[in-house]
This record gives sequence, C-alpha cells and structure tokens, in this order.
Amino acid sequence: MKEKLLGKTLDELQEICLGLNLPKFTAKQIADWIYKKRVSDINQMSNLSIKAREALSERFEVGIIEPIKEQQSIDGTIKYLYHYTGESFVESVIIPDKDRLTLCVSTQVGCKMNCDFCATGKQGFKRNLSAAEIVNFVLSISECEDISNIVYMGMGEPLDNYDDVVKSIKILTQEWALAMSPRRITVSTAGIIPKMIRFINETECHLAISMHNPFHNERLKIMPIEKAYPIEEVCDEIRKHNWYGQRRVTFEYILWKDFNDTYSHAKEISYLLRGIECRVNLIRYHQDAYSKLLKADEENMLEFQSYLEERFHIPTTIRTSKGEDILAACGLLSTKKQIESNNE
Repeated sequence: MKEKLLGKTLDELQEICLGLNLPKFTAKQIADWIYKKRVSDINQMSNLSIKAREALSERFEVGIIEPIKEQQSIDGTIKYLYHYTGESFVESVIIPDKDRLTLCVSTQVGCKMNCDFCATGKQGFKRNLSAAEIVNFVLSISECEDISNIVYMGMGEPLDNYDDVVKSIKILTQEWALAMSPRRITVSTAGIIPKMIRFINETECHLAISMHNPFHNERLKIMPIEKAYPIEEVCDEIRKHNWYGQRRVTFEYILWKDFNDTYSHAKEISYLLRGIECRVNLIRYHQDAYSKLLKADEENMLEFQSYLEERFHIPTTIRTSKGEDILAACGLLSTKKQIESNNE
C-alpha cells in the first residue's frame, strides 16, 4: 500500500525528495500541485521530470479520496459520506449562508466524549483521523475553492486528536498550501483543558467551547467530561488569555426545555463568563431518539437570549439551524444510518 502525499507538510515533502535524490525545491512543486492545483495523480505534475514522477509513483500516491455518497437538504446544506479504511465511515457538511460557505469537518471516527445529546457519541469511538483525512474533506469536494470558513465541529472531539488537528490547520493556513486565514477557522471543544491551553498558544484560530449548562451537577449529567474538566475551570483558564481584537472565543449552548433554560442558568453563565470578551451561541436542539432531553421552543430561545443580552450584557446569537432533514445539523452526525442505507 502506497504512502499518501496528501497531509504532508513542506518539511516532510522535502525529506521525501531528499530520500529520492530529488532537488529540495521539488517539494514546493509537489505541494503546489496537491494543495493549490488539487491534482489526484502524480503523473499530472507536469513540471516534474519523468524520472522524478516515476520515483515518486513507486512509493507514493496523492491520496485524495472522494465521498461515496452525498445528500442535499432543502435549505442547500450538503452532507458528504466518506469511507476511509475498514469500517471508518465519516461525514462532513457544507453549509451555505448568504455570502459565506462553511465546511464542517470531522476529526474522529466516532467520539469518546459520550455526551447524552450527541448522536456521534452513541456509535462509540473507533480511531482518530489523520491530518491527511481531515484535509481531504476540503480538497475532495467541488466547492473547495469557494469555502470561506472551516469549523472543526463534526464527528469527534478535535482536541482529543490534537496533533493531527493542528497539523491539518498548518496545511490549511500555510502559504505553500491552502493559505487560508486562521481567522476563518474555528475549533470546538468540550473543554480538555491541557490541550485547550496548547491550542490557544500554538494557533491563531478561533475557539468554541461546548458549555450547554453552567451548573456542575447538571452539566455532569449530560457531559461526562465535566468530571475531569469542570466548566468553571475551563472558563477560569480562558480568562487568562487575551480575546480582544480579531480572535474570538464563543460558548456553545444547546437550549433544552425545563433543563437549562431558566433565569438562574443565564445568571450563572454571566458569572462564569465575567471578564471574558466572548459571545454565546444558542443552538436549537435536534431531537435524538437516545436522549430524554426536550427541545426548547422559539419563545424559550428568545427569552433566554433576552436574559443574556439585556440583563447581563453578553452578546448572544441564536444559531440558524440547517440540514436537519438530512441529519446534518448540530449533534446529529452519525454514520450508522448512512451505512445501513448503503447496505440495503
């Protein structure tokens, strides 16, 4: 089985070229062909000598994998299903919104976090995705050149796969590759504090924290990570860093009826977020058959937004829900039904 060139950094490509007795500058040419011109075959790299292409082809392939299935929502959202290796089925979602086209990428096959409200966690954890597999979500679709934003909010906990996530971000943002601004990239986490600190210090991307409940005992019921990394400690750490200017931190909050939608919850949020320049994103719950949590109605959403904005002066947005009809909305990504439909 040949090794993939996709997912290699410029330094790694230079090592490959030196190992094949090719000029060092060949690495820059290869990177240009893969990441800028998006070729799928080494023989398409026409400014490399035939000898160089033959040497590369003996051991390597570009390695772009196309989705095996796509579904389009009535609102224009598109969900892509990929089959990487063995039982590794994963999904990504492209979300159109006015002048923005956002790609939501996955970072793991399944997830270890086992949050009560998330369909991905219900399928268990199989493995981390490689940087190549993450970047593949971008390069394998026809909308690649039109993508304005990327969010690491698909299947898996991104900071549980820290090294490959950061490597993929490097490839997305470096001039020799896709040259995307890090301010166009947001990475979500349930709050793995040691990795979160590294992420803040080692990247320039935006950060989104999955809060969903400000009270320790209540959050623990739906998010097991609360036991190891309480949301109060997550907020205390974020408070140490500068979030003024162009870099943003956002707190994600799915609203449930009679669980986390009271004035007391809004007041506790304001206490946790004191001194943090941030925004709260209120998210509509998309009913999961495995969970007993109930969706808040529109009146609840608007009332809770009013608590946060008018009483506590916290900028709060109600996120537009897209792709629910194809199970592409927040919390619904799970390849189980996709695989079952493919096998019918």
